[in-house]
Amino acid sequence: MKTFLKMLMKTAYLTILVLVLLLNHAPTTAQEKPALTPKQILDKVDDLFRSSSSKGLATMTVTTAHWKRSLSLEMWSKGKNKSLVRILAPKKEKGTATLRSGNDIWNYLPKVKRVIKLPSSMMAASWMGSHFTNDDLVKESRMADDYTFQITFRGEREGQEIVEVTCHPKPDAAVVWGKVLVTAQIKDYLPLNVKYFDEDLRLARTMTFSDVAQLGGRRIPSLVSMVPKDKPEESTVISYKKMDFDIDLDNDFFSLRNLQR
Repeated sequence: MKTFLKMLMKTAYLTILVLVLLLNHAPTTAQEKPALTPKQILDKVDDLFRSSSSKGLATMTVTTAHWKRSLSLEMWSKGKNKSLVRILAPKKEKGTATLRSGNDIWNYLPKVKRVIKLPSSMMAASWMGSHFTNDDLVKESRMADDYTFQITFRGEREGQEIVEVTCHPKPDAAVVWGKVLVTAQIKDYLPLNVKYFDEDLRLARTMTFSDVAQLGGRRIPSLVSMVPKDKPEESTVISYKKMDFDIDLDNDFFSLRNLQR
């Protein structure tokens, strides 16, 4: 009888030990992954197509009530304050480029061979007639720097586990939006959309991210669209064709001389 009890206790001990080991080595689900902070989520959106350096090819299609056109773009970036966007086609706009280096931003107009430095007041202006602004393209402002922010929703919505970060401009920030609402998936923190509200807190435009693909070794949205609230039939869609990250780029690449090449 004593031998039987010893065997029974030994079996129970081994069973508990196996269960503990299984629990300690169980696969981590998306919900168990460390949650990103609001700042990390905002930085992820701002740096979606950036790294220590990057190069990309994209097509930008602008649709308005009266016309539609597409531009082929080549883009480079280094760090958080150097970027260059150049138009490759069509021929009419070929060579037109926008450069950001530090706090300075310039446009190059090849037809008249002129370089124009953009004042801060022009950052909210349309870039090449699109629904994106100059700031959208060169990322002068950063949400984590120019806004106060907090998570205002985390949970399921329309069948997806999401997190929302609400941003309000800091008193001294040179931004035009009264509020920005960022929505991302919890499983990978890729953004779903960013909604921009005017000073009266009325929705002004929505930027949507879709068609996640492998680009440059990353899973990122390959389509980014901007739709104005007051003209829902209009849109600007950027389709990323190719991305390379962490490439060799000298600081001299982001120069006025190179802007005019």
